[in-house]
Amino acid sequence: MTSISTSFKDQLSSSQQRCESGLKSALNHLNISDSYLADAMTYSLLNGGKRVRPFLVQATAQAMGIDDGRVDIAMAAIEMVHSYSLVHDDLPAMDDDDLRRGQPTCHIKFNEATAILAGDALLTGAFEILADMPADFSMAQRLQLIRLLSQGSGASGMVAGQAIDLASVGKEVGKEIDLAHIERMHAHKTGALIRISVLMGAYCGDPDSESLQHLTAYANAIGLAFQVQDDILDIEGDTATLGKQQGADIALNKPTYPALLGLAGAKEKAKQLHQLALSALTQLAGDTTALEQLADYIITRDH
Repeated sequence: MTSISTSFKDQLSSSQQRCESGLKSALNHLNISDSYLADAMTYSLLNGGKRVRPFLVQATAQAMGIDDGRVDIAMAAIEMVHSYSLVHDDLPAMDDDDLRRGQPTCHIKFNEATAILAGDALLTGAFEILADMPADFSMAQRLQLIRLLSQGSGASGMVAGQAIDLASVGKEVGKEIDLAHIERMHAHKTGALIRISVLMGAYCGDPDSESLQHLTAYANAIGLAFQVQDDILDIEGDTATLGKQQGADIALNKPTYPALLGLAGAKEKAKQLHQLALSALTQLAGDTTALEQLADYIITRDH
């Protein structure tokens, strides 16, 4: 496995800074009418995070030869949806978490009702900024980006995955829950938004169908690999490094890859998915270095 280079870390850091700037611009663009709601949205959106999904938008655009300046709004939109999902996932009715990115979760910092509304506003705001993209994006491009984000975040994507996850809690792994069930759950819950991040990066330009096919294969592989690594870290990580409660999935009796495959089996699964992702990238003509290094990062990260 390729080690994570200093140049990649610098590139990821640069992308994170670019994303932060884009998110601040997005919040200003929304013209939020209530100051307490604005505070909760800002807190949830700008309290750190790896910004993997915005990086995927940017790195895919680079691989497709698309001008880097065209990706900022798409980067912000995907992260707004991701942040909304974290706010709602942390609620007492969902995962009931107190920590997110090393800080109190939104409903702890503010209150439960405000957290729900902040998540709602971040979700709807993502579509507003896509609709208001500059004139050099055609109406067809804007519509395609909105469609992709809707599909990835809604009832055929992330929301469906969360519903499957909640319905799976407490069921016996290996009997009621098998590998196909877990992969279906995470292909929706985690994988859908990662796949859409890649496709949104491509659709900041004019992608051909063959490139989309290979990018989708790459994204599907790293989407599952991301969740496998999360499951491993829930066992091997520590709360301070993770920025959330270590062992939370075990405490909730959630179905995870280590619960089904064992820890060693889960690590082997992550390696297999990593190789599938790299194999898909070899079919692309552009410079895929950043996408390759991100695949490495996903299964070697410690938080």
